[in-house]
Amino acid sequence: MRASLEVADIFRSAGPGYRTAHAGHLSLAQLKVMAAIENCRTAALGGHIEACVDCGHWRIAYNSCRNRHCPKCQGGAARAWLEEREADLLPVGYFHVVFTLPAEIAAVALQNKSAIYDLLFRAASETMLTIAADPRYLGARIGITAVLHTWGSAMMHHPHVHMIVPGGGIAPDNARWISSRPAFLLPVRVLGKLFRRLFLTRLMQLHGAGRLSFFGSMAHLSERTAFLRHLRTTRCKRWVVYAKPPFAGPQAVLAYLSRYTHRVAISNQRLLRFDETGVTFRYKDYRRDGPERQRVMTLSADEFIRRFLLHVLPRGFHRIRHYGLLASSSRKASLALARQLLEVAPLPPACAEEVANDPLPPCPCCGGHMIVIETFTRWCQPRAPPHAALQHREAVP
Repeated sequence: MRASLEVADIFRSAGPGYRTAHAGHLSLAQLKVMAAIENCRTAALGGHIEACVDCGHWRIAYNSCRNRHCPKCQGGAARAWLEEREADLLPVGYFHVVFTLPAEIAAVALQNKSAIYDLLFRAASETMLTIAADPRYLGARIGITAVLHTWGSAMMHHPHVHMIVPGGGIAPDNARWISSRPAFLLPVRVLGKLFRRLFLTRLMQLHGAGRLSFFGSMAHLSERTAFLRHLRTTRCKRWVVYAKPPFAGPQAVLAYLSRYTHRVAISNQRLLRFDETGVTFRYKDYRRDGPERQRVMTLSADEFIRRFLLHVLPRGFHRIRHYGLLASSSRKASLALARQLLEVAPLPPACAEEVANDPLPPCPCCGGHMIVIETFTRWCQPRAPPHAALQHREAVP
C-alpha cells in the first residue's frame, strides 16, 4: 500500500530547486539517487499492464528504480536476502553488538566515505574476532554479519556498524562448539579499547599514505600536525561498543535483520506532513525514556534533502558484510561443521523442482492470478485499455 506521503513527493517538489541552488556541490552519485527516487514507479521508467485471468480486472504497474537508497525498493530486496540468510542460522542465542565512531572521526568520514567506512568494518570485525579467539574470553572462532548505518533517527551523520553474532564459536582444533554465557558474549570495555587502537593506528596510516582528502573548513587537516591535534581527544575518550541482550531465537534474529539490513535514512512511514513550513516526521530521541522518546521534528525541504543525501554511499560499496564462520569463502564448510558439533541435523538438499513464488500481487477484486499482458517503454503510457488483449488471452486454451 502506498504511503500518503513519500520521500519521492518531496524530491519531485523541492528537488529541482535544490539542484539549482547547490549546482556544482552535489556529487554524481547524489544526483543519480535523487533522479532514481523521483522517477521510481512512474512512466519515466516504463512499466506493464497486469490483468486478472479470473475476473478480467486490470491495472497499470510502473517499474521500480531498484536504487538501494530508495525507500520504496528495499522491501523486495530485504525479503530475497533474508531467504538466503535463513539457512545460515544456528540453534544458539544471537547477540547484537554496535560499534560507533566518535564525532571527530565521523566528520572525517563525511569527506572520505569509502576509506573510513571500510576501515570501520575492518577494525570492528577484527576486534570481535581477536577478542573472541582469546582463551581468556571465549577462545573460539565466531561468525559475524555486519551492517553499516550512517544515520541517526533525525538523519544526522552518525556512522556505526550493527553486528549479529552467534553466541559461541568453533574451538581452534575444530573438535567442539564453545558456547558463550547465556546473557554475555564479550566484555564491551575490552572491545572498545582494542577497536580504538586498531582504528586510530590504521587511520594514521591512511593519512600518511595520502589516501584522505579534506575540503572547506577541514582543509587544514591535510597537515599531519593538525590531524594529530584533531584526533587528540579521541585517544583519551571511551569508544562506544554496545552489546544488547541475546535475541529470543532464530526467528527473532530474522525479524531484526529484516528491519535493519536494507533500511534507508528515513522510511516513508515516518513522514507526517509536507507543506510551506517544511517536512514534518517522527524520530526517536534516545536521550529520553518512555513515551517521550517518540518525537516530531520539522525541517525545511532543503535541509531534509541535505540530510538525506548525507547518507548516499559510494558506488560499489558493500554495506552488508560477513566475517569469520560466515565469510563467503568458507561459509558452507564452517556452518556444516558447526551443525555437526552442535549435533543438529544437516539441512536437507535443495529440491530440484521448487515452486516459484508468484512475482505479481493477487487481484485486488477477486484474489485471482495476475498476468502481464502488455509492456511499455520509458516515458510511454499504455495506448488504450487492454480489452482486446484480454479477449485474446481468454480465447487461448
